[in-house]
Amino acid sequence: MNIALWIAQVLLAGMYVMAGSMKTFQPEKVQKDAQMTWAHDKQFGYIRFVGASELLGALGLILPILAGVFAWLTPLAAIGLSLIQALAIFTVHLPKKEYQVIPVNVVLLALSIFVAVGRWALFS
Repeated sequence: MNIALWIAQVLLAGMYVMAGSMKTFQPEKVQKDAQMTWAHDKQFGYIRFVGASELLGALGLILPILAGVFAWLTPLAAIGLSLIQALAIFTVHLPKKEYQVIPVNVVLLALSIFVAVGRWALFS
């Protein structure tokens, strides 16, 4: 189980570092990207906030448990990333009828819930 959790954490962290970096440091590119239609009508501050949240969540998935310091932050980071995905699905993509991107959000949501539940079990 620990190996599966680490695999999920590394995959999630990699995805969120890539996506979060682009949103945080290149919001103008995200806003013009044809595949990220959710960002076309958003301000740079909002896009950067989402990106920074994803970056911090990615760091929270790996660093606390790896360092053995405040390891209880890892499941909280996974819960935060789950919240980001749930909000993306229900407040952005479904209302805009962007059904083609929802499967990616669902996979990321499922993986982050798996990490949250799996790592939370270690502390209860």
